[in-house]
Amino acid sequence: MSDSVMVDGRTRTFAVAGPADGEPGRALVLVFHGSKQNAAKHRAFTGGMFDALGGVVAYLDGYRGNWNDARRTSAFPARRDDIDDVGFTRAVIDRLTWTHHIDPARVFVVGYSNGGQMAMRLAHEVPELIAGVTVIAATMPAPDNFLLAGAPPAPMPVLLLHGTKDPIVNYEGGEMSWWARKAFKVGGRSLSAPETAAYFATGNGITAAPVTTALPGGAGGTSVELTEYRRPDRPPVALYTVHGGGHTIPGPRKAPAILGRTSTDVNTADLVNEFFGLAGTPASVLAPAPAVAGGRPTGADRHRINSDGD
Repeated sequence: MSDSVMVDGRTRTFAVAGPADGEPGRALVLVFHGSKQNAAKHRAFTGGMFDALGGVVAYLDGYRGNWNDARRTSAFPARRDDIDDVGFTRAVIDRLTWTHHIDPARVFVVGYSNGGQMAMRLAHEVPELIAGVTVIAATMPAPDNFLLAGAPPAPMPVLLLHGTKDPIVNYEGGEMSWWARKAFKVGGRSLSAPETAAYFATGNGITAAPVTTALPGGAGGTSVELTEYRRPDRPPVALYTVHGGGHTIPGPRKAPAILGRTSTDVNTADLVNEFFGLAGTPASVLAPAPAVAGGRPTGADRHRINSDGD
């Protein structure tokens, strides 16, 4: 089902999977696509796997293919035009609280690439809106490249997935290659995937050393390793490292070869369901995915990121 909300005088659109007449108090999962995608393209890119997430799933449309994330050097239109993507997130939650009777205390975010950057912005800027985040193929900006460096994230469960052969967002951190900086209009340094996991674990108050486990499989030239940060009284952090994996989302739909290898040993939707304890598998009210590759804070409480922050 397609829907829209007005934010700062702009019509913002999203598509919803999950019937409006389902059980009240369901969880809501907000899915943020990658650069140069939109909700429909991302759904096709993943083979519709996120439709199987428990509760209600909303695929949000970015502004001209991007999200106004918190990287200081982002220079795409969403940043240049100071698009209020935090307000958009809030408006979608409010709408679905009314139309689908979701539980506003059980809102989770799944973000891929630029969408993963947006997920991390939300975790820092408006943690009261969300109960946990999944970040795929994205890592924390280095402090000098992060507009919210002075606002540490509130404790929440964080699930991370990243390929060691990602050709766009380096697993080891640092700067993107020159062609990626030019193509995606971003720059600046980022932490490595393990440093990102450790960053969120520290924010959650977890001081114990992580435990790493090799998972069974090894299909298609990739293998998966799980690193867990846990403490009984703290929200967990988990990093799935896909050895040999690219800028891809592990699961049934392989990404175009230019993005690198896709692991089929794990299914990202299954990992999200299990990690956040999402119940139920609602039938999608959207058409089948096409087979192609490829209380509330007031406005005064928000820290807006302006276009002059680049």
